[in-house]
Amino acid sequence: MNAVDQTVHPPRRALWGWASYYVGNHAFTTAVISVFFPLFFKEVWSSGVSVELSTLRLGIANSAASLLVAVTAPLLGAIADRGGHGKGFMLIAAGLGVALMLALAAVPAGAWAWAAVAYVLASAGNFWGNVFGDAMVLRVGTPGRIERTSAIGYLAGYAGGGAYLAIAVALSLRPHWFGLPDAGAAVRWIFALGALWWAAFTLPLMLWVPAARSAESRLPLRRALREGVMQFFATVRHVRAYRPIALFLVAYWLYIDGVNTVILMAVDYGKAIGLGNGPLILAVLMVQVIGIPAALLFGRLGERIGPRRGILIGLGVYVAASAFAAGMRHAWQFFVLAAAVGMVQGGVQLLSRAYFARLVPQDRAGEFFGFYNMLGEFAAILGPLLIGLTSYLTHDPRASILSVIVLFAVGGGLLLRVPAVRAQA
Repeated sequence: MNAVDQTVHPPRRALWGWASYYVGNHAFTTAVISVFFPLFFKEVWSSGVSVELSTLRLGIANSAASLLVAVTAPLLGAIADRGGHGKGFMLIAAGLGVALMLALAAVPAGAWAWAAVAYVLASAGNFWGNVFGDAMVLRVGTPGRIERTSAIGYLAGYAGGGAYLAIAVALSLRPHWFGLPDAGAAVRWIFALGALWWAAFTLPLMLWVPAARSAESRLPLRRALREGVMQFFATVRHVRAYRPIALFLVAYWLYIDGVNTVILMAVDYGKAIGLGNGPLILAVLMVQVIGIPAALLFGRLGERIGPRRGILIGLGVYVAASAFAAGMRHAWQFFVLAAAVGMVQGGVQLLSRAYFARLVPQDRAGEFFGFYNMLGEFAAILGPLLIGLTSYLTHDPRASILSVIVLFAVGGGLLLRVPAVRAQA
């Protein structure tokens, strides 16, 4: 029996408490990031300017949020590892996201800068929470079943995000059913209720997931900060010695840039080429519905053929979908695109996390997942900004969508060179 098999199984309620958090925060991911913030930003907060300028503003906002997380995630992960503060940091990040999501509901029309600031900070809270949530995979799941544990988290996210998005769609398309005067008022309620949803589903994590260490054994925050900084810079100095990790992170940084760009900018792209709000909203909802069984399928697929092969299948679908999107003219084509993305979006993400979890040293999981998330969010700096700048400079949004194919292709090529073994320094 190997060392992993001898690991004590964590309480099952810890797994469900961890998964519950993703039910909550995906209200922000799906309803705000993917749909209603881009629509409201273009039509209300940035009204009166060109489509290309509003797209550029949105790209800058997404890039700013990603940059903020990119420069802080590895250090915060190292501090959490040294001091056992991962759960506490995660709850603080969630509180920030909830508060700023509530603030979005109060931003007046035309105040695009204030909307962008609230969105950047809420997004940072969401991304920071994911840093510490990802690092919990090894602690809350069944040893030897990393892919399945990862799939449960993504399944919970799709289920929670899809359920809340269905509520949000009903509010926006039929506001009079809820006693609201118009769709604009409904969107503000979507932001407010989504914040409460996020807070409510964070409670099981707070109550059921134990801290990494007991209160008596956790380091004081000041000492954890000092040792975390030392550990972070030691990792920077020696990361090249973890050859499988270094190669994987370069590949991941490239291909996840394309994945994140699709998530963040798809609705804005649809608006820019003239599609209506109704089809765009319903198509994103369809992604969530398809994503639920697809997440389970990819989790099982990763166990059978290995996570690397599963990721490469997903990247191939993204290449085809990007080429298809460049020639899109009709709303039904956006639904075809949404179906293809829904089949592989969660699969690429969950198998990447599971593959990386197999590579990293277990005693530095939080620190290395900080690097993992840093590169993922750093990739999200380049993608949205590239889309925005290309659209603004060429006045043709279709020209920008093809750029992501290079990221998928080069990232997939590098992934083929990553060995499926735990790294040894």
